[in-house]
Amino acid sequence: MALADITPARPKGATGLLLLADGTALWGHGFGAIGASVGEVCFNTAMTGYQEVMTDPSYAAQIVTFTFPHIGNVGTNHEDIEAKVESALGCVVREAVTPDSNFRSKQKFDEWMRANGKIGLSGIDTRALTRFIRLNGAPNAAIAHAPNGEFDLPALLERVRGWAGLEGMDLALRVSREKHEGWDGGPWTLGKGYGRAPWIRKPHVVAIDYGAKDNIFRNLVKAGARVTVVPAKTPLDDILALEPDGVFLSNGPGDPAATGEYAVPTIRALLDRDIPIFGICLGHQMLALAAGAKTAKMHQGHRGANHPVQRVGGGWDATEGLVEITSMNHGFAVDGTTLPEGVVETHRSLFDGTNCGISITGKKAFGVQYHPEASPGPQDSFYLFDKFVGMLG
Repeated sequence: MALADITPARPKGATGLLLLADGTALWGHGFGAIGASVGEVCFNTAMTGYQEVMTDPSYAAQIVTFTFPHIGNVGTNHEDIEAKVESALGCVVREAVTPDSNFRSKQKFDEWMRANGKIGLSGIDTRALTRFIRLNGAPNAAIAHAPNGEFDLPALLERVRGWAGLEGMDLALRVSREKHEGWDGGPWTLGKGYGRAPWIRKPHVVAIDYGAKDNIFRNLVKAGARVTVVPAKTPLDDILALEPDGVFLSNGPGDPAATGEYAVPTIRALLDRDIPIFGICLGHQMLALAAGAKTAKMHQGHRGANHPVQRVGGGWDATEGLVEITSMNHGFAVDGTTLPEGVVETHRSLFDGTNCGISITGKKAFGVQYHPEASPGPQDSFYLFDKFVGMLG
């Protein structure tokens, strides 16, 4: 399937485009920031949470295609930002941005995109683009917006073809915080915003930030932990000096094998000391690599809020067979066929059978590929935070 076969020629008045590495140009109407960015094009099937998606560091160096056609009606606000670091480059949508009509909105989505340097493109056949990605894999592309409709296509194409792609790329250092800090933010409640957790002696979790979403830390606090967040490349001795009762490995962008070059030795040393560990998304992949498994780039990735995951795991949970509806965002996965002896698969995707969870026999260490802190409707996976903090007693 070639997009050029179903995509019309440049329409009159086009002010934006998505230029793929094969030279295909998808024309539409630009919004948000003016300029051009190059990254990998993916798609997300969620119907809600577009601001959270656009501020998730796991989307660094990616252009998000929203399959839901009406984006913008919730608007944006200051509370639903997942992290204030590099995240999605821009987004592609079907219809023009919908006016905001939510009582929590503080700024329209297109205005927010412009203020945050993110490029938007509307008027695209997102169904055709999504089918293309599913059949051919996630392409590299440039997303561009010029109000006068003038683009230097040869120069843009050269940029796209010169971009190395996500495979082999360590992005965690680009999105990780630069120094360690105590985290005291609590869960959000309507009319009150985010609460504050009292800084008292509780089980102490040191969270390694590979590009973390803030809501993960809020859920650790809600489960009863005291949290200190440290940069991705924090030395082992510095982590041990904080006297952690447990260590959390966060989500993040990029190729896990590249990040693992400096992360895996630290995690192995923590495992040798029998310190409890919980990993989410990239953190799950880091734990798997430390245990001796391998990761691989996926054909199209998993990104959405309706992914069914089944608990399959070897006595890890009495509710084996139960299915969770989960939120996912990853383009790499743990290769389940490479799990060594002593590493048990605990969760598996019902979409394609890929690994979605592991635990390590004889250790208080486990990880999941999906995002239990995300709650776009399903809250099936919040139990994992209670499980981890319960290990630290």
